[in-house]
Amino acid sequence: MARVVLVGSDGALLEGLAQMLAAAGHRPNVTTSAAAHETLRANPPLVLLAERRLGGELSRSPLSPGGALLLFRTADDEDTTALPAAAQRAALADLTLPLERHRLLALVAYVEERAETTGRTRIQTPPAHTAL
Repeated sequence: MARVVLVGSDGALLEGLAQMLAAAGHRPNVTTSAAAHETLRANPPLVLLAERRLGGELSRSPLSPGGALLLFRTADDEDTTALPAAAQRAALADLTLPLERHRLLALVAYVEERAETTGRTRIQTPPAHTAL
């Protein structure tokens, strides 16, 4: 199943989402914004779920081929500032969590299916060179 990295400051929310994703068969990894760059560089995930305020910072983060950036905010978040243009282009969705947790599951499944269908989850190896 899909490797999903969750980045944000609300530990309780992220742990709850990680448990939900794990129950659905995915491999979640919760990290703080400070450790996110190292985690993403070492092993790029298929899906990166990041707190909305980190969208600009993480919009250029490495992802597995066919991967997607999903942004979220909490229901009581009053920040209505517009996202930077780069984050708007890079993000597949902007969710309100935990209210849209079922939409999150559907989006992760969609990204995973899209990557498998397009063959982006397979490792591309060059053909073996044969001597003539």
